[in-house]
This record gives sequence, C-alpha cells and structure tokens, in this order.
Amino acid sequence: MRILVWHVHGGWMEAFVRGRHEYLLPTLPDGGPWGLGRGGRDWPVAAKEVDLGTLDPDSVDAVVLQRPEEIAAVTKALGRRPGVDVPAVYLEHNTPKGDVPFSLHPLADQRSIPVVHVTHFNQLFWDTGSAPTAVIEHGIPDPGHLYTGVQEEMGVVVNEPVRRGRVTGTDLLPGFARVGPLRVFGMGTDALPSALDLGSHGLDGDRLRISGDVPAARLHRELARCRLYLHPLRWTSLGLALLEAMHLGMPVVALATTEAARAVPHGTGLVSNDVDDLQKFAQRLLDDPDDAYAIGLRARQAALERYGLGKFLRAWDELLADLPAKHGQRPQTGLIPLSHHTQASHDTERMHP
Repeated sequence: MRILVWHVHGGWMEAFVRGRHEYLLPTLPDGGPWGLGRGGRDWPVAAKEVDLGTLDPDSVDAVVLQRPEEIAAVTKALGRRPGVDVPAVYLEHNTPKGDVPFSLHPLADQRSIPVVHVTHFNQLFWDTGSAPTAVIEHGIPDPGHLYTGVQEEMGVVVNEPVRRGRVTGTDLLPGFARVGPLRVFGMGTDALPSALDLGSHGLDGDRLRISGDVPAARLHRELARCRLYLHPLRWTSLGLALLEAMHLGMPVVALATTEAARAVPHGTGLVSNDVDDLQKFAQRLLDDPDDAYAIGLRARQAALERYGLGKFLRAWDELLADLPAKHGQRPQTGLIPLSHHTQASHDTERMHP
C-alpha cells in the first residue's frame, strides 16, 4: 500500500516506516510540523518525501491521520475525503487532556474513521463515543542488549521537563537525587539545574548530570551505562524511552501511572506510587550491580515479547488490510463536518518520551 502519513511523532515513525509498505511523507521547504518529511532520519527507502501539491491523488491507498486538522488538509490537497473517498485511520498518540475521564475525543461519535490508540489506558480513558476503536501497542526497533550499568547513576529521558513540570514528575527529581546521581537526557533539559536548584535541598549540584538532546545511537550507548532507568512521569501515554531502556536491558523504577504497570511487569523493576518505596528500590539497584543486571535481563525479554517491532508491524498490516477499498466504499453515516475538525485543538506531544 501507499500510505500518506505526516512525520509528527519521530519515535513512533521510527518503527512504522520499517514495514512492507510505501510511506508518503509530506515535505515543505521550511519543514515544520506540516512538512518535516524524513527529517534527516536514516529511514528505509520506502519512506519517501512527497510534495502534496504535485502528488497524484489516485496514488494514495490509505491515510494515517494524527491531528484533526489533517482531515481538511488531505481533502484540500487530494480532493478526496478521508474515510469517504480514501481509507483512513486516526492514530491517537496521547493521553486525554482536560476534564479526564470525560475528555471527548475530536473524532468521537463518527463511524467512518477508526481511532487507533497506542495503549489500552488511552482507549479506556478517551471518550470516543460510538467511533470504532482499536489498540496497536508500540513497537521498538531493537537497539540490542547494550546495558553495562557501570555508572552508579539513574538514567532519565524526558523532553521539556521544566515546561511540563508535574506532568513529567520533574518535582520528584530532587528526592531521587538524594538517593544517587541523575543522568538526564532530552530536549530542554539544560534548564533543569537552575529550575531544581539542588543546593536549596542541601544537595551537591553534581547529583544532576545533564546530557541533553543527543542522537538515538549515542543516547542508547550512554543510557545503557546507567545503573537503572527512572521513569517519574505522571501523565504520559507511554514513554518510548522507557521501552527503549528495557530493550537495552535496564532495570526500571517507575510511577504506577497510565500504562506503566502493563509495560513493566513483575520482576523487571518496581512500579509503584509510593515514592519512598521507589527510592529504596533505586538505592538497592545502585548498591547491587549484579542484581540490577539480572533484573534488566528480564526487562529486556519482557519488552521484546510485548513491544517487539515484528508484532507491531503485523498488527498494522492486519488493520490496514481490513480497511475497505479506496474510492468511496465507506459508509456515509456518522461523519463529522470538516469544520468541526479544523476547529479542534489537539496538541500532539511530538516526542513524548
């Protein structure tokens, strides 16, 4: 199939474009959220940059939507309405915002475009009304068992921790810094030292070690040197960095929020909302590298089984194969007017680790 899909969430696309289809990625001269194309990533040749202005509408077999505004954008560019004239699915990356658990999804109560969630938690908490839904869990290209744990540090990967604050559990970091040093990766992490001001907590500034936003290969190498992976996020769909850390062979310490309890099964770390228990467990791992290594091996096996790339791609193949043929064979009932979609505000966390 030839699938039109915008490069919105780089981590998710890293897996999706490794399937057996052709992936058409809109590009614009200035890039940006509507024209990032491949974004300079080393993706298979099947991921092709396209100009929507010159793209043959009949060459598109299906559309994977990720923002409500894309419905109008596709209609304008192709002259074909998603879910009516061209098969489409809506991929929901995020946990609901606003008045949870009463958050109404932008595609609720229509029956032409299935809503695909990346976690069971998201499917449960989004109110999609009568819209058809499915869950296809994340898939991770395996970075390999790189874990050494030689650094007595807790690795954390988070984007914009100061701006996002309590969402990412940034306020919990000083408490964990009392246990041991934190090695923090991600966009916007340079602002963390001044924001946390560990000195006011009676802690040496060296307890917070900022590595910043680094390429994936370097991230995997450096993260795998940390003794454990710390996942303090309160409200995120499911951090791909958490799944990558497990693939690396890292033991996990995580809050028992959203999908973490499913992603981190018993024996692969500790998932709890008792922060004292999490800190004690982190201390145990820092003090016992052999124990940490053994737990990390189990974490890797669990991640490969549930979030392996092959399982992810097979699930998407099955869903895409079930879509009706193109050119208007979808039912016309239950459609949402395009004006409803274009007015919706639905902020996709572009990387949300």
